[in-house]
Amino acid sequence: MSRVDAPGGASERESVWDYPRPPRVEPFKGLITVELGGEVIASTQQAWRVLETSHPPTYYLPREAFAGGTLRQASGSSWCEWKGQATYYDLVTATTVAAKAAWSYLHPSPGFASIRGAVAVLAAKVDRCTVSGEVVVPQPGGFYGGWITSWITGPFKGVPGSAGW
Repeated sequence: MSRVDAPGGASERESVWDYPRPPRVEPFKGLITVELGGEVIASTQQAWRVLETSHPPTYYLPREAFAGGTLRQASGSSWCEWKGQATYYDLVTATTVAAKAAWSYLHPSPGFASIRGAVAVLAAKVDRCTVSGEVVVPQPGGFYGGWITSWITGPFKGVPGSAGW
């Protein structure tokens, strides 16, 4: 179920329980913005979504979508069984630093080569993220990077009691 435009109505709703495991990556065309410190720090109309059972989509933006100087490499890394080793970034404006608010796979596993170097953002750590003009709700729990919009239905991994899902 590939989405190439902004959704038009309830008939286009997606359940995260219809997403695959292992996850898949697909292109997304629609305006995505990220705001921090009162500024739009990233904007693109061409991104990718990673879709995984029980998770709202995680959006990966081309590195070029970020304003100069807003990505600063942070210490540490993590491992995803599907995508490989993640590198973290602080998001930075003149007035605000969002520590480890973004990540990227510089050398992803073969099935995820299309997101090599693209950057995902934890919506909970920035002022606002939008998909096709809609303000997203961060995936619950503070660990996962999914973005919830009105056309995505759960329940979602990250809510209390979902650790074993």
